[in-house]
Amino acid sequence: MTDRKKMLAEMTRRRMLLGSTGLAVAAGMLPAKLFAQDPIAVAGIYTVPVEQQWVSRIHVAAEAAAEQGLITYTFSENTANTDYPRVMREYAEQGVQLIIGEIFGVEQEAREVVLDYPDTAFLMGSSFLPDPDYPNLAVFDNYIQDASYLSGIIAGAMSESGKIGMVGGFPIPEVNRLMNAFMAGVQEVKPEAEFQVSFIGSWFDPPKAKETAFAMIESGVDLLYAERFGVSDAAQEKGILAIGNVIDTQADYPDTVVASALWDFGPTLAAAIAKVSDGSFEADNYGLYSFMKEGGCSLAPLGTFEGKIPQDALDMVAAKQAAIKDGSFEVTIDDSEPASS
Repeated sequence: MTDRKKMLAEMTRRRMLLGSTGLAVAAGMLPAKLFAQDPIAVAGIYTVPVEQQWVSRIHVAAEAAAEQGLITYTFSENTANTDYPRVMREYAEQGVQLIIGEIFGVEQEAREVVLDYPDTAFLMGSSFLPDPDYPNLAVFDNYIQDASYLSGIIAGAMSESGKIGMVGGFPIPEVNRLMNAFMAGVQEVKPEAEFQVSFIGSWFDPPKAKETAFAMIESGVDLLYAERFGVSDAAQEKGILAIGNVIDTQADYPDTVVASALWDFGPTLAAAIAKVSDGSFEADNYGLYSFMKEGGCSLAPLGTFEGKIPQDALDMVAAKQAAIKDGSFEVTIDDSEPASS
């Protein structure tokens, strides 16, 4: 089977699996000359509400860039995968210069659109690496395994039983790598830890995630990894702890969410804006801008859990974080599906 056929087959598999279903851009990240230029027209296309964890990071970063006058920004949310290519075409026909979004469920169809609009830059969340056959399509993903690993160290220190429940959306690379990194962090502190892993088959179904978490709590877990909305609600109601993902929800769960691995889409968007501005945008992997050393991810402040986490765990987090940032330690990127112990 050729590489292209393999890729198309994998696209079909992912589409069947998925069904039809950043923070502020720092001014210092961008060349000064951008501020003197006309704003770039940007459109976002999202398959879920902009409040959803993953998409919210893109949306917040774009809004921040718009407030700075770097871009004009419009967006479409709750776009079904069946409608996604049509919406891409509509924005391209309107003269939008940069289209951002997520094509995990429409990989093949999106690439067909990209070829029809060679003068439009597309920056899309994707499970695949950049392909020179689609020179105006750059890809990204939330490679926040660094922060997920560090949150796992904290989780291992805070779990008394070592029994941890993990609720995810779909078992695809962008979810798997975060879960695997979290588990590796836990095992730094509790090598004997046991994990229950479950996927709800949706990117946004808080009731189902909550129900799944309840079942895990009933089976004895004392800490939950909240990759989806709804999990922290279950933890709060049952009086156990949770670790957040992508955004900081501690303000909503002050006695529940101990730590969170945060994603900042700002560096990713800043790089794309700069390249569209100077005409150098091309097929590239923007996932690297999510790494901790690039400023794309971090641990949330301890907040209400300040002083409640064992100091030896915090010392380990600090040492590992410093090593990640200086390049002397790399968190393993493991995209394989995590399994229960």
